[in-house]
Amino acid sequence: MTELAEKFVQDLSVEEAKTELARLASEIGHHNGLYHTHDAPEITDAEFDALKRRNEEIEAWFPDLIRADSPSKQVGAAPQSGFAKVRHAIPMLSLDNAFGEDDMQGFFARVRRMLRMEESSPLEVVGEPKIDGLSISLRYENGKFVQGATRGDGREGEDVTQNLMTMAEIPKTLPKDAPPILEVRGEVYINKADFAALNTRRIKSGEPEFANPRNAAAGSLRQLDPAITKTRPLRLFAYACGEVKDGNIGESHWEFLRSLKQWGFPTNPIAELCTDIDGVLALYKTIASTRATLPYDIDGVVYKINRFDLQARLGFVSRAPRWAIAHKFPAEQAETILRDIVIQVGRTGVLTPVAELEPVTVGGVVVSRATLHNQDEIIRKDVRIGDCVIVQRAGDVIPQVVRVIPEKRPSNAEAYIFPTLCPCPLETPALNAENEVAKRCTGELACPYQQIERLIHFVSRNAFDIDGFGKKQVQAFFESKRIQTPADIFDLKETDPKAESPIGDLEGWGDKSKENLFAAIDARRVISLERFIYALGIRQVGTATAGLLARAYGSLDAWHKAMVDAADERKSNRDAKKPEDVGSAYTELCAIESIGMNVADDLGAFFSEPHNLSIIKSLEDRITVSNAEIPTTAIDSPIAGKTMVFTGSLSAMSRGEAKARAETLGAKVTGSVSKNTDFVVAGTDPGSKVTKAESLGVRVLLEKEWLEMAGL
Repeated sequence: MTELAEKFVQDLSVEEAKTELARLASEIGHHNGLYHTHDAPEITDAEFDALKRRNEEIEAWFPDLIRADSPSKQVGAAPQSGFAKVRHAIPMLSLDNAFGEDDMQGFFARVRRMLRMEESSPLEVVGEPKIDGLSISLRYENGKFVQGATRGDGREGEDVTQNLMTMAEIPKTLPKDAPPILEVRGEVYINKADFAALNTRRIKSGEPEFANPRNAAAGSLRQLDPAITKTRPLRLFAYACGEVKDGNIGESHWEFLRSLKQWGFPTNPIAELCTDIDGVLALYKTIASTRATLPYDIDGVVYKINRFDLQARLGFVSRAPRWAIAHKFPAEQAETILRDIVIQVGRTGVLTPVAELEPVTVGGVVVSRATLHNQDEIIRKDVRIGDCVIVQRAGDVIPQVVRVIPEKRPSNAEAYIFPTLCPCPLETPALNAENEVAKRCTGELACPYQQIERLIHFVSRNAFDIDGFGKKQVQAFFESKRIQTPADIFDLKETDPKAESPIGDLEGWGDKSKENLFAAIDARRVISLERFIYALGIRQVGTATAGLLARAYGSLDAWHKAMVDAADERKSNRDAKKPEDVGSAYTELCAIESIGMNVADDLGAFFSEPHNLSIIKSLEDRITVSNAEIPTTAIDSPIAGKTMVFTGSLSAMSRGEAKARAETLGAKVTGSVSKNTDFVVAGTDPGSKVTKAESLGVRVLLEKEWLEMAGL
């Protein structure tokens, strides 16, 4: 087991692959939470990307084992509090990463395969430096700038219109040839010279320095007072379009970039149109070699398929477009001393070892902590207290311990013994669950660490996102017995005046801060279904899986009933190896794309626990959960909200392209046919799915009918 992480993917058995995917899902989910929820990351971009890349390699080799909590379904960070929220008409997704020529060759091969293009056919790609800043969206209506927003979690961002209004580089009006509705996307950044001058001014005025230009740009744009933003040297590079209505932006990304420049937007002068993979790799080498001389920070090169019609055909996966990729630069490293190893307990009881480091500067940032992942990672790297270690970072994150320097090991350094008990007051045994390398406290909700972490998760950015209710506040309220369950949050205003020790008695909580907190809680009494599902903290249910469940069932009542039914069916058929042998509700659950029996069992376990059902019931009495939304781009689609299955070989497009098109139009694509399936699209050699559809009375579409429905 300790050598499994280094084993070649093609050498893994099915069971080993399951174990590796479970480990990777746990680790990557943990680090996603630290980075996006708590602003306290413990690993570098490069190390995080390496974990995701191994996960993707295993998924490619074992597609039947893809988990619902796969890192390939995660994107962004939820909106900061303090600003109004903006729902993006078209999601602002992140990008998949490439780390070498092989990855780029793989990207080109995948695109050609999906588009059924010959290797000799020309394939234009636009390359642009990947600016290390903050992604924003600029909306124009009838030529006037009306709204600006951050990317946020990709679907919902922060309204920072007034702050963006202070930036001279953002056009406030557009020429008459611009579309009536136009959304321009770009990156707000601070260049190196302006950053140095800004820090000099801050030192002179007794203010703390910014760690790096990206931090400075993000902090400047998120000022609640636009007057402060106006004093900061923010700049913009525009690089993409979002929603466009009733206008022409050309037939390609390259044409759109030229239009942006004509309309007054700054675009990157290094952008280049490449016609083949050789041109792409040559551009990367050129930009990498001149990186240090550029006036702004970059961390790679972004490539986009040039033609818009090909982009539309390629579509998206859950968190990223298939038609774009980021070719990242290598990470930076430094040497330091590992002073101690401490254990942290997460909301699901996982015990995570964290290295306490002698502070060291890596890439301009002082770091003092790094994750060690789990017991197997410590054993594999033979990490000991007192070791001299190499740490690595890329971007604004806390580093990863890469390796030990054996020749510098102290003579008295002893092998680290991983604790067998949870560090909580209960001292509950910590055990490895089946197919997991992480030790998990068996105390469940009796463990105060887990109780606190679940509450922190509940109010986190991707969940209820309650302004002013961060980790420290949750811990203080929990320890003072003011909040023990999620429902207590929504009773806080009523119970506070009656409490022996009101909130106002706590340090830092005056009348105004109390008023703001209660207002923030009231503002979240209406919540979307996907946020509600994610907030419950069900194992293996991340933001992407919560979104899948929300879109599949539509409403809280429908989802709740379906999960209870599936849980009851599983109780009665614990030994069943196939979904159809368990029951209809369980089968429907497993039919949702990327949700298999593993995730279904975790959902069933959650809904089999009376305590969890009580939490949901108490929340239902206090808040309103809104139904899942149909994507804006799919409102007029004849397949919006429909459930579809594709079977057999299609002649006009690949199955992957067909699935992407259906999901873009608001359909739900599943892998099996049931009574709830609306359409089965049958290509050549369709197999048994057509027979099952006919027996259930499900409409079977020929490829021609499907193309007409899809508007192709």
